[in-house]
Amino acid sequence: MIHKLASAPINLVIKIAEKVKEEADREFYDLPTIQQKLIQLQMMYELGDIPEKVFKQQEEELIIRYETAKRLEMEQWEEMAKRRD
Repeated sequence: MIHKLASAPINLVIKIAEKVKEEADREFYDLPTIQQKLIQLQMMYELGDIPEKVFKQQEEELIIRYETAKRLEMEQWEEMAKRRD
């Protein structure tokens, strides 16, 4: 019993950290968010707010995130389809 009481705060912190990570991953791989960031990046470049080197670097990172998010989405759909069969 004492062990449970002593480890309860640690377990709570771990669960909170896991939830924060899940939410961060969800935001990081959210397709509409990534698309919006790509649009904003393009606008910043076209307005001359950022140099081409920065634009290309950030664009590449966003495209990689987009491709990963799309792959994850497809995997989720495939998993849902398997469950229905």
